Amino acid sequence: MTALAQMLADRDWILADGATGTNLFNMGLASGEAPELWNTDAPDKIRALYKGAVDAGSDLFLTNTFGGNASRLKLHDAQTRVFELNRVAAELGREIADAAGRPVIVAGSVGPTGEIMEPVGALSHASAVQMFHEQAEGLKAGGADVLWLETISAPEEYRAAAEGFALAGMPWCGTMSFDTAGRTMMGVTSPAMVQMVESLPNPPLAYGANCGTGASDLLRTVLGFTATGDERPIIAKGNAGIPKYVDGHIHYDGTPELMADYAALARDCGAKIIGGCCGTMPEHLSHMRRALEERPRGPLPTLELIVEKLGGFSSVSDGTDDAGPTRDRSKSRRRRG
Repeated sequence: MTALAQMLADRDWILADGATGTNLFNMGLASGEAPELWNTDAPDKIRALYKGAVDAGSDLFLTNTFGGNASRLKLHDAQTRVFELNRVAAELGREIADAAGRPVIVAGSVGPTGEIMEPVGALSHASAVQMFHEQAEGLKAGGADVLWLETISAPEEYRAAAEGFALAGMPWCGTMSFDTAGRTMMGVTSPAMVQMVESLPNPPLAYGANCGTGASDLLRTVLGFTATGDERPIIAKGNAGIPKYVDGHIHYDGTPELMADYAALARDCGAKIIGGCCGTMPEHLSHMRRALEERPRGPLPTLELIVEKLGGFSSVSDGTDDAGPTRDRSKSRRRRG
């Protein structure tokens, strides 16, 4: 069994990491700068990023390679460095994971290409597969345990990534971002994602949702996955609250206490790999770890309980029908601990 497959078999839950961008901006990354260039230019900061998650209790962390494909790196004249930047990111991760003194999974982050696929856009399936394969080979060479596709909106891109990962012979996980009234930007609903995942020739070890809007919306999507009866492990990686513009920069309002509630609720909703996305810092992760360890498992949460604990949903519907909670965010109560 692969390292992650073994951990999934042995554990009731796995704590993933938090934000990459938010943490790197706090370390001095400038807006518009490619984080992936720091893998070679500022390796100690990338080590600190990884170590922060591990020290906070994460069992799995993502490499600093979200935009590490040729299409995105071309914006920084670094398209010829795909293999190198991904390999180095995974090597730095391997270094931190191997020194942790406990099993820690290095997950090679793979984000969207940033292009629109045919027939709507210009990116062909073959070109997308090639891009994903190239990135996968770099992460594989650096020692990543698993590939981690994230923040995908289009099913065509998800399928192309799966094919590219198969060419690299690597196990993988994959999440989509449900940020448009319960659907991805390209209209995928939670049940439709499950159907797509289970139709793939090489399905992921686990699948789920990341980023999107608030933690409440993400958990409603997780409930959509579990309602299908699918038994594949589910990933929940929600943002730390709602983004707000404060003093010239984006700030996420989710407290560590709120993220602790989110982690326990995510587990009770059926997620097995639980982490944070934008705005999630090591302090959040520490509280999430404590909640998962100390709070007993509860029944399947209702939508009303999610609203009570985490705040209201951004849309009435979860994308699959016209039903949903009627309470809006302005009238909901957030529990801050």
